[in-house]
Amino acid sequence: MSENTAVTAPDILRCAYMEIVVTDLQRSRDFYVDVLGLVVTEEDENAIYLRSLEEFIHHNIVLKKGPEAAVGVFSYRVRTPEDVGLAEEFYKARGCRVERRKEGFVKGIGDSVRVEDPLGFPYEFFYEVDHVERLAWHYELYTPGALVRLDHFNQVTPDVPKAEKYMEDLGFRVTEAIRDAEGTTYAAWMRRKPTVHDTAMTGGDGPRMHHIAFATHEKHNILSICDKLGALRMSDHIERGPGRHGVSNAFYLYLRDPDGHRIEIYTQDYYTGDPDNPVVVWDVHDNQRRDWWGTPVVPSWYTDASRVLDLDGNLVPLVTRTDASELEETIGADGFSYTRKEEEESMPEWKKGEFKLGHQL
Repeated sequence: MSENTAVTAPDILRCAYMEIVVTDLQRSRDFYVDVLGLVVTEEDENAIYLRSLEEFIHHNIVLKKGPEAAVGVFSYRVRTPEDVGLAEEFYKARGCRVERRKEGFVKGIGDSVRVEDPLGFPYEFFYEVDHVERLAWHYELYTPGALVRLDHFNQVTPDVPKAEKYMEDLGFRVTEAIRDAEGTTYAAWMRRKPTVHDTAMTGGDGPRMHHIAFATHEKHNILSICDKLGALRMSDHIERGPGRHGVSNAFYLYLRDPDGHRIEIYTQDYYTGDPDNPVVVWDVHDNQRRDWWGTPVVPSWYTDASRVLDLDGNLVPLVTRTDASELEETIGADGFSYTRKEEEESMPEWKKGEFKLGHQL
């Protein structure tokens, strides 16, 4: 793939929506609407367009009926109509496959560019969008676990340093990173809007989608979701949490939808909009970066992720992460090891055993 990195990148505002392929549209509707409380903007026999309560654009998720669960697109809104053209030229200059439709690819979205990016992910860029009613003042519609905003994506890729460089070329800024003593990046949290991230690049076989995250206002909203799932006898949808991340400082809960797609419910990260906002760097051996309380992470959170589709709707082949220098000391989506080496000798015996077991996952 030839590459011209001198072309101006589009001015990206934020992550806007994700197109998710599901195998049973009604079952997915029951989960995302009746359980999680997302709002239906529009629906037909092939797709459901959903948004969060504070959103004013047409949708934050498209549930699209298909034969195999996958992700169709990661979509970003850009600042001006001209930025759609800049996105087209940016990816053409990198030798990527690019398609543009003035009428848009889905309902509610106008002139758009879709690309197969250098990492193999399907990305979309748009400005024109149908506006819908922002429901922020309709408190009669709020549930105890109300999801108010789309917050971020998380992507799995076998070459995180390459991904970090490419996303910086695209105009993203690193807010937090996991690195070793030599400076190798194992995961990077990257933003356009002034929060911790619009997407994160984490290490593993890819390209795959690790999760899509929606924000709540407070911790108690997340606890209410857990209570609701328990009351509905649906607690098996809870994969991990609730807990507190070290990276991002956010309170979190990870769920799996009926097809196994992962959704994070997320709250209380921090502002990053100043031009000199410092990058937070975590030691790859620091156990607290993934869970501030030290709660062990279930193996599926590191091994499972959703496949992605190319522009023809076919599964993108996986590339295996094979860097021996990483695999000798790390496993998992963010390249984790369980503890700082210098702390291991002072640990209780039961905790040493737990960490040793973790390396076998």
